[in-house]
Amino acid sequence: ALVLGSSLKQHRTSRRLVVLITPQVSDSMRKTLETVFDEVIVVDVLDSGDSAHLTLMKRPELGVTLTKLHCWSLTQYSKCIFMDADTLVLANIDDLFEREELSAAPDPGWPDCFNSGVFVYQPSVETYNQLLHLASEQGSFDGGDQGLLNTFFSSWATTDIRKHLPFIYNLSSVSIYSYLPAFKAFGANAKVVHFLGQIKPWNYTYDPKTKSVKSESHDPSMSHPEFLSLWWDIFTTNILPLLQQFGLVKDTPSYVHVLSDLVYTLAFSCGFCRKENVSGAVSQLSLGEVPATTQPFVSSEERKERWEQGQADYMGADSFDNIKRKLDTYLQ
Repeated sequence: ALVLGSSLKQHRTSRRLVVLITPQVSDSMRKTLETVFDEVIVVDVLDSGDSAHLTLMKRPELGVTLTKLHCWSLTQYSKCIFMDADTLVLANIDDLFEREELSAAPDPGWPDCFNSGVFVYQPSVETYNQLLHLASEQGSFDGGDQGLLNTFFSSWATTDIRKHLPFIYNLSSVSIYSYLPAFKAFGANAKVVHFLGQIKPWNYTYDPKTKSVKSESHDPSMSHPEFLSLWWDIFTTNILPLLQQFGLVKDTPSYVHVLSDLVYTLAFSCGFCRKENVSGAVSQLSLGEVPATTQPFVSSEERKERWEQGQADYMGADSFDNIKRKLDTYLQ
């Protein structure tokens, strides 16, 4: 979350940065957030006493979604851009304020739906209440905010192409591997990278000496680790000193930084918190050596089964370079 805010400032945004947090965020973390964001707003859906509270009682599975929807209540602002915490800004994106509600990029999994990780919207009490009513009556087809928002803004796919943001404003890291030629042709123009999927940048191991990122899992993002390295470079340079300053991380001798379970979320103009144990999550930052691991032998049959199950070893035997090398031998 702090990395996203830092990346926006690094690329000289002229707009105010606002983060929404839940009451579970510690005072130390709030002070840290205040050094990066212009405004830190506490949102407590359980104590709201309004329709948001009633909706949460009816559909408790939408707790995170209801907190995120609160961004429409920021009526002190005329227009906002929402960004998930697992995004990273690569260039100035203030031009997005020229777009109208609801402007967003297509979701790589189902392009007729927009991805809710980055979108332009206009705060409105009326829209906020309508979204709460929809959440209460219909819920969300995917169990989260993206399904709910796509249902509410159902005309996005067909009505106005001007509300379709170019993919460079929400470049999915998992899409890089699936359409590598397009990434090679247009990737240099990317303005926002979105680390979709269960594995986030803070789940990796980073070696500040070599400036390299390591992972024990088979993650497509590792086929192009430059974005992960950039995320970690911002974290170690700008954010880690802040966490140390406010006593959230203790200084210990180390060579490798490991950051896991840091799951609090922010947004450019608004945001939400995903877990109740946010304040304690940062304390899980540990500093120390990570032992080297050897990869076990995998038979051809087992590799085939993993491919069929979507568990290809993108970092090793099934990397793009290895596959290309294999194809070249057949084509010679």
